[in-house]
Amino acid sequence: MRVLITGGAGFIGSHVAERYLAAGWDVTVLDDLSTGRRENVPQGADLIVSDLSGPALQRALEGVQFELVNHHAAQIDVRVSVQDPALDARINLVGLVNLLEVVRARGCPPVVFASSGGVLYGEATTIPTPEGAPKTPFSPYGVAKLASEYYLQYYARVHGLRYIALRYGNVYGPRQNPAGDAGVAAIFCGRALRGQPATIFG
Repeated sequence: MRVLITGGAGFIGSHVAERYLAAGWDVTVLDDLSTGRRENVPQGADLIVSDLSGPALQRALEGVQFELVNHHAAQIDVRVSVQDPALDARINLVGLVNLLEVVRARGCPPVVFASSGGVLYGEATTIPTPEGAPKTPFSPYGVAKLASEYYLQYYARVHGLRYIALRYGNVYGPRQNPAGDAGVAAIFCGRALRGQPATIFG
């Protein structure tokens, strides 16, 4: 059995790749290495360097067989999504649709989608926030993640796609880039190491 992991050279995706390898799967990583790092790809995984634009993706996956897709490739910086919503939508939303079209052409193998918890619910009024709470994304990044979940629902309804969307929140750990919009735990740790205060909103 082979799994295709998009974004598998990134922080979360590389750990996912390790787990699949440990479970005996064959692993193909697809990553454009714009933020992911080649050294994050675990030994034993095949690496295809490509983005999710339609023609490039079609060429990159020609002849590659897989029984499961784990989609972690994304533009993850909320600030970038605010500064350039078109770029964010091209990567996060159109990239997903391009991938889903490849999946549909291959008979719809199941898809695991890396969504996001915090950006979907906005300033939640109920803590802990239940999954069914109203979705009020406050950034283009959150809007793209929510729209992506709707696209998955559409492909499930019309094409029989089996999928699951994982709404991660504040993931942290080894290989995380502490710069930029890396996640609050890494940011707080970095500030603590520099003797700086941590500002909490909410």
